Amino acid sequence: MKHIVVGLALLVSSVILLAGPAHAGPALDQTRESVDKVLSVVKDPNLKAPGKEQERREQLRRIIYPRFDFAEMAKRSLGPHWSRRSPQEQQEFVRLFTELLESSYLDKIESFEGEKINYTREAVDGDDAEVFSKVVTKKGEEYSINYKLHQSGGQWKVYDVVVEDISLVNNYRSQFNRILANSSFDDLIRKLQEKSPDVKGQVRRG
Repeated sequence: MKHIVVGLALLVSSVILLAGPAHAGPALDQTRESVDKVLSVVKDPNLKAPGKEQERREQLRRIIYPRFDFAEMAKRSLGPHWSRRSPQEQQEFVRLFTELLESSYLDKIESFEGEKINYTREAVDGDDAEVFSKVVTKKGEEYSINYKLHQSGGQWKVYDVVVEDISLVNNYRSQFNRILANSSFDDLIRKLQEKSPDVKGQVRRG
């Protein structure tokens, strides 16, 4: 179930066909703008051609990275263990965590099937916001997806996605807590390395 929720969160937070929101605001508008750009890349027939995968993924990265705060996601996912790590260890964890999410994210968005989403409302509290939505599949199934965002550099950035009341960040935090309860931080790093397609060799140290 956890793997399904994580994959679903990564999928619908990027490749959905948007319907008009009931109460649009800056956080929702900025998220929708990024989603529209992602959709234009995913649906571009020229970028679906053989040999275009690298170009397509690079374009998607340029859209995704400004909207998602992967460093904040990593920090919250590590929870209280974050403050116990050195700056070098924190940097390494953020890098590996980001590569893990990116790999899953790109795999999911490239399998776009035209899900529809209806935004219901946006709640803003200072520098934090939450966008509430309902996703409707081709089969007519409906489920909730909420986006948690915060202000960073004058932009609203996503730091968590909640699918049917299950938080992506909390899901990872539970997994990391279980690993760290029985093994070391280096063991966690090695597990992340094993899941990262681009990371080889030993743990880097600054």
